[in-house]
Amino acid sequence: MTEPYRWTMRATRRYDYEIVETTNLFDPGNPELGRQPDGSGNGGGTRLVVMDETVEEIYGQRIRHYFTRTGTAVEYLTLPGGDAHKTFEQVLRVASRLTAIGTNRRGTPPIAIGGGVVQDVVGMAASLYRRGIPYVRVPTTLLCQIDGSVSAKTGVNYEGCRNRLGTFAPPPLTLIDRGLIASVPARQVRSGLGEALKMALIKDSSLFGLLEEYGPVLVAERLQDSGPDTRALRPGRTVMHRAIAGMAEELQKNLWETDLKRIVDYGHTFSPLVEMSARPELCHGEAVTMDCVFSAVLAHHRGRLRLRDLERIVDTVRRIGLAPSHPMFGDPTVMRQALADTMRHRDNHQYLTLLTGIGRTEFVDDVTEAEINDAARVMAALDRDPHIPLADVCASHHVGMAA
Repeated sequence: MTEPYRWTMRATRRYDYEIVETTNLFDPGNPELGRQPDGSGNGGGTRLVVMDETVEEIYGQRIRHYFTRTGTAVEYLTLPGGDAHKTFEQVLRVASRLTAIGTNRRGTPPIAIGGGVVQDVVGMAASLYRRGIPYVRVPTTLLCQIDGSVSAKTGVNYEGCRNRLGTFAPPPLTLIDRGLIASVPARQVRSGLGEALKMALIKDSSLFGLLEEYGPVLVAERLQDSGPDTRALRPGRTVMHRAIAGMAEELQKNLWETDLKRIVDYGHTFSPLVEMSARPELCHGEAVTMDCVFSAVLAHHRGRLRLRDLERIVDTVRRIGLAPSHPMFGDPTVMRQALADTMRHRDNHQYLTLLTGIGRTEFVDDVTEAEINDAARVMAALDRDPHIPLADVCASHHVGMAA
């Protein structure tokens, strides 16, 4: 038998992308929105500007005025927001418009202005169109500004599973204007702070201290630092910067997820199944927050997290105005199912991030059904009475280590 010939291909791909914080983004005097990511000219063609319905309603006229005044050739597409519309059909809708206006391979990158759904849909369409074109991301929710702004991933929901279809396709340019948060509902701000809380718990105790102290102010002021008591410290800007910097530091060293052990997956082990099952009852950041609490209970149960730290976490969640639990987090069957589903995404490993303190973590791969059952009972008690003292709950279920 003749020996087969073999070829081994080895390639390294460097990918740089820019995240820019600016102000008055829709002012024609600010060149950021209309500039090419690579600094070149406008490519001689028309660019597609995709907005979600909320952005269209609030900022549509200002955005159109911007491109008219700057002389940029654009066409517009408005998509529905909300997780129910995070579908492949919407991806195809964007792709069809890209074809209709004659989008080039490089010179006419589309611009996505909106929340996470629009960012994911446009990002995925761009990653597939002509096998990948650049695009510009303009997140307009706090959740998307502090989390999605750094992410390299796109995705849509499929067959009842969150982000089951997706690609790695970071845009070369993301533009953040914290002033856009001033117009969003308080619930969206709380949801976004849930992702900031995740970053605080896994690696930044100083960020946690800001959330712990200023949680109600951050929500009330939409991170605008407008009140006389907060101007000097500027907690809104500091919270956003620390959350983005922490996320960037973690993603940069494992951008393509070649290592499935990721501390940024904290809060994202049990929440995906709950979020998809409970939508639209729960926002993403709300479900992530509950997952953070559930995982903190697991850590306390193992004797890795002090009761006092667990109490501080739950108290901070409450001060932000988020619920620490939900009936599905109190159902051990649902929690076991959620872990099993996530393990398939992690190559049949748990790779569960647990806290060893606020800002410190470890990975475990051996959480038992009994531990999940015990944690679910604590979460059920928190759901029945969101203000019940943690010491009473944990004592009644024989959970954890002392303060």
